[in-house]
Amino acid sequence: MSLDKINTASKEEAYSIFESCCCAPTWIESMIKARPFADSSALLQVSEENFNLLKESDYLVAFEGHPQIGDLNTLQKKYANTSNTASHEQSGMSTAEKEVLEEMVELNQTYLSKFGFIFIVCASGKSAVEMLALIKSRINNDRISEIQIAGKEQAKITQLRLEKLL
Repeated sequence: MSLDKINTASKEEAYSIFESCCCAPTWIESMIKARPFADSSALLQVSEENFNLLKESDYLVAFEGHPQIGDLNTLQKKYANTSNTASHEQSGMSTAEKEVLEEMVELNQTYLSKFGFIFIVCASGKSAVEMLALIKSRINNDRISEIQIAGKEQAKITQLRLEKLL
C-alpha cells in the first residue's frame, strides 16, 4: 500500500487500514487525524508518539485484537482483521513441539487469570521456546508492570505491521 493511499483514504477506509495494524480506537483516531504523513518515517514516528499517549483502557482494547500466543486455530475465525499478520508473526509456534505448546497454553491461561488480558509479545523472529521463556519471565510481574511491558510489545507489533503495510 502506498503512503499516498493512506493519506488520501476516506476516514472509513483509513480506519480499516489502521485497524489492521492495531485495534485501539484511540490510536486509530489519532493516526487518522495526523494525516497526511510526509513519508514513512513520519508515519512511524507519529505512531510511536500516539502509543506514548495511550491509557490502560486503550491497551486492553488493543490486546483484544490478538489471539493467544500458540493458539493458531483462532486466527482465521476470531481475529479476521489481523489474522494474516498475526499468523506470520507467530510462525515460531507452528513448528513447536507438543510439550512446548501445551505448556504455553497452560501458562497463557494462568497469565490471563492473573492479569485479565492475554500475554502480548512481539513474536516476530522468536521461536516457541523463546516465547515460552518470556511468558515464564513475566508471569510473576505485578499488573502495572505487565501492562507497561505488554504496551511496549504492542507498539513494536504495530510498528512492524505499519512497515509491512507500506
